[in-house]
Amino acid sequence: MKVWIKYIIGVALGVLAAFILPYGNAVCMNAVSFLMELFIRIGRYLVVPLIFTSAIISINKLRTSKLLWKTIGLTFLIVVVSSLILTAVGLLSILIVKLPRIPITVDVATEVYHLDVKGLILSLFPYSGFEALREGSFMLVCLVFAFLIGWESASEETAFKPVFALSDSLSNLFYNVANFFTEIMAVLAIAIVCYWTINFRSVIEPGIFTPMIIMFTVDFVIVAGIIYPLIIHFVCHDPHPYKVLYASVAPLILSFFSGDSNLVIPIANRHLRESLGIRRRCRGFSYPIFSIFARGGTALVSTISFILIWRSYSSLSIPMTDILWIFGLSFGLSFLLGGIPSGGAFILLTILCAHYAKGFETSFLLLKPASLVICSFAAIFDTLTGMVGSYIVAVKTKMVEHHSITHFI
Repeated sequence: MKVWIKYIIGVALGVLAAFILPYGNAVCMNAVSFLMELFIRIGRYLVVPLIFTSAIISINKLRTSKLLWKTIGLTFLIVVVSSLILTAVGLLSILIVKLPRIPITVDVATEVYHLDVKGLILSLFPYSGFEALREGSFMLVCLVFAFLIGWESASEETAFKPVFALSDSLSNLFYNVANFFTEIMAVLAIAIVCYWTINFRSVIEPGIFTPMIIMFTVDFVIVAGIIYPLIIHFVCHDPHPYKVLYASVAPLILSFFSGDSNLVIPIANRHLRESLGIRRRCRGFSYPIFSIFARGGTALVSTISFILIWRSYSSLSIPMTDILWIFGLSFGLSFLLGGIPSGGAFILLTILCAHYAKGFETSFLLLKPASLVICSFAAIFDTLTGMVGSYIVAVKTKMVEHHSITHFI
């Protein structure tokens, strides 16, 4: 059975469980919430070991094959371009279509989030390099350590051959174990989907967030069904661009219902290899970078959400200077959310509101009830960007072995 079919079945069972379980029962909700948190932890258990060992091999092989800087350049170019495209899509959609206002609330904010840029930079270099393997959220910390080992081990291949052999063996080991985890996640996802569905019912029932959800859905269809396939077709000269979307079904499902960009790494890595045929030397470096920095989907939903809030408070037209400010800040701050694998979209929205000021400091509370859905759509956009971006990098660097769609897992 195809992996994506297993995840579809898991989603169906999770939705069914959400309607069978007593709605609003505190004990039941606590149990489902506990299971969801437990299963997400299980899913992320091997993410750091897998990324760390694979990145060592990737950097080593890219350097020895003299493709390192080309791969790095292409990866970050796609990160920037994809973020620009997605932010622009979000901005244009909310400017063209005027969504109904959200009723003003009188809730009091308890905390406003601020990005600690200095802290992020300092965290890249803990007092001990081995502490880099303890960081389970900000993947760039272990990537930096892996980069140093991979780079240096390629400088003298004979002297450091044991290091390469050990890393290679561990990478294959963690990959195989992670594959087992991706299989059981199709079952564990039942609890995750159940928790998501129960919360989604409370979001959708009042009806005030429905137009926003429809806009997110339409934007995703446009990006996944038109924009990205066209880019793949013309950039990669690929006559079958939708195969990337097909290979991304299981990662997209998991990312949408979990809202966690790190949780999806093992299943995405598996599909990049076994479905799209991307070699480890490419996907071992490119996909983690996309997962950390390519948060254009987060910028897209945050831009739509902020302008929706703005229009809910005022009937005046938004000045062009403010529109450019919203676009620039959403785009720029999206690159700083790598340490926030889940919930980054709503955090970005709170930052936009706080920096805009003019009485908007706590206006993000209007959309707080819908934060679950906002973050879900941000995650599915970002996951798709990582899959598409990794494929483009692999094709342009000739590090892909094309497989027939019938052989996709």
